[in-house]
This record gives sequence, C-alpha cells and structure tokens, in this order.
Amino acid sequence: MMLASGRWLGLSMTVQSISAITLAVRDMAQSVAFYHDGAGIPILYGGPEASFTSLSVGDGYLNLILAEDAEVRWWGRCILYVDDVDAHHRRMVQAGYSPDGEPADAPWRERYYHITDPDGHEISFARPLG
Repeated sequence: MMLASGRWLGLSMTVQSISAITLAVRDMAQSVAFYHDGAGIPILYGGPEASFTSLSVGDGYLNLILAEDAEVRWWGRCILYVDDVDAHHRRMVQAGYSPDGEPADAPWRERYYHITDPDGHEISFARPLG
C-alpha cells in the first residue's frame, strides 16, 4: 500500500528520470527518416531496415519498435528539448515535414512547436524560456 508521504510499504521511493520512451511504428525507414534525418536525433542502434531502433536523447533514449499492424490512437505527447526551437522548426520544414503551426511561447515559460510523426505520435520540440 502506498501512503501519501510517497513511501511504499515502509520503503522510500523516488522516480529519478525517464530512461526511454518507446514508440510503435508501422514503417521503420519512414520513422528513422523523420527522427534522425528530419529531427536530427542520433541513432545508437538499428536504423531504416531494423525492427528496433534506439536514438540518443540527452541521457535517455527514444526507441522505435516495428509494429506494422499498430493502430494509431492519440496517446499523449512526447516533449523533447532542443537548443533552438525556431531553427529546429525550420529544419523540419526544410526536410519536408509539416509542423502543427509556428513556434510559440507558452504561459508555462517554454517556446515550443508540435508536429505529428508518420505514425500519428504527437511530438513537441521545446526549450525553456529564460
């Protein structure tokens, strides 16, 4: 039983970070093109012909797993920080992708833009405002 204090069965527990997010994709080559070629995220393992690809995002990973029969449903949003939101937006447009609008400043003090990947996953590229 978890108590309101965040203690579980008498043991202290703290979630420290997210190691990885794994997205199901229907076409690995198309997804690798989006995340690696378009977004500029380095590949650590796998690639366009693989059934599993791992990309490096800071200290964590964005994994892609081939699931050709995956049904697209809205599941939420993955937010990835970048150095320059506007430059990243231009990069994606130049690579032939269509972000969901121009970069904007949010009231929660982030500059961001949203884009939907080839499998319908909503991705936000963002940067905290100073």
